[in-house]
Amino acid sequence: MAGAFSEWRKLPIGLSEICINTTLRCGQSFRWQHLPESEEWRCVLHGKLLSLKQDTSNLYYRDYRSPALASLPTPPTSEHPSRAQSDTEPIDNKAHAHSSQDDLVLQIIRHYLNLSPNLSNLYTQWSAQDPNFKKKAAQFSGIRILRQDAWEALVSFICSSNNNISRISQMVEKLCLHYGPFIAKVGDRSYHDFPTPEALAGKDVESNLRSLGFGYRARYIYHTAVMVSQEREKGWLDSLCNPESPAFGVEAKPGDEMKPEGRQGYRDAHESLLELQGVGPKVADCVCLMGLGWGESVPVDTHVWQIAQRDYRFGKSSHKSLTKATYDAVANHFRKLWGQEAGWAHSVLFTADLRSFADRLAATKKVDVSVKEEASEIEIKTEVTAAVSLAAPKEEAVDIKTEHLEIKPATKTARGKKRKESTEGVVYASQTTETRRVSKRLRR
Repeated sequence: MAGAFSEWRKLPIGLSEICINTTLRCGQSFRWQHLPESEEWRCVLHGKLLSLKQDTSNLYYRDYRSPALASLPTPPTSEHPSRAQSDTEPIDNKAHAHSSQDDLVLQIIRHYLNLSPNLSNLYTQWSAQDPNFKKKAAQFSGIRILRQDAWEALVSFICSSNNNISRISQMVEKLCLHYGPFIAKVGDRSYHDFPTPEALAGKDVESNLRSLGFGYRARYIYHTAVMVSQEREKGWLDSLCNPESPAFGVEAKPGDEMKPEGRQGYRDAHESLLELQGVGPKVADCVCLMGLGWGESVPVDTHVWQIAQRDYRFGKSSHKSLTKATYDAVANHFRKLWGQEAGWAHSVLFTADLRSFADRLAATKKVDVSVKEEASEIEIKTEVTAAVSLAAPKEEAVDIKTEHLEIKPATKTARGKKRKESTEGVVYASQTTETRRVSKRLRR
């Protein structure tokens, strides 16, 4: 008997705090499956198949449940069970099982999406410190740094070497299908969790991965799996996490004092990762930021170096290429500019600079202006909602390829056919509000 998804549950949170349509496809995680027909995103996290979707005011989530649990009706969360239910042990156990499952799923989602920080406040802070951020980030609100499993982040970014998002996603999918534990089958698709280090340390893994198209990365993945599973103590990788942003299920603790080059724990984690196969400074920083919770980690690749040259006047002196010295100079500059969450701010600008996003921006733009007159002043509130279309019009052929250096346009219009103006398939991707107060005396 097949399982089934639970009912959709709702988490009230606006697009200014998180936009999953941007966050889940900007090169942080490579396992989320997008279902355009339902504007739904699916992924296995911590052994559970989860599904997300969003509107302008709420994040909706559900999980796939085993046959025994899926066949039970979901008890109302706002009501207490009746005396008859309380006196019947099996029903009470069922309700308790549902409640425990609901709580766990919500904990996973809150942790993974990193929902604790107030993102609007962070954007305001970064905008006040950096005019370039203020200019470019307005249409890219709601980008969060995910709190991913450290091992998954490590292997995924080893796969990212000289690669693009589409191919990285294909590689990660192959790893899960061939070596990850099976979780569920929905329709024609099987869902697997990410493989453990032990699963990727088998003697035939390297040759199998080469046959699957991993190339030289097969050796890096295999040897790193051996090092993590056999040559390091159990839990070593998670021990490198920022104590303020630990692995799922671990209690947070105070961290180190912030320094220009980052906290000591971050520097130690970065150096430890460099000991692994296939891990250079950029991959180490990606893992530190997106897998270990070190917000000051700033991955610098050729794309970020181009942003630094163009917008922050780097490369004007004798250092005109990306070297170890310029890598550290760029990262330190951004840490000084943006502070303890510099890697987060850098990721917003990185995303805003990707042509695969820019070409699809502003499928629609809605401006609402409200005027409220008070005793001595007039309040003018302007709300701008920008949108991005994820579902391409049926009459268009779509060719999307995201790369660091040369990026093709996201859409090509079929010859002789006009682009539809319908807003069907449009997902609102950013929302900004500006409030001004004008004295009545000055307006006379």
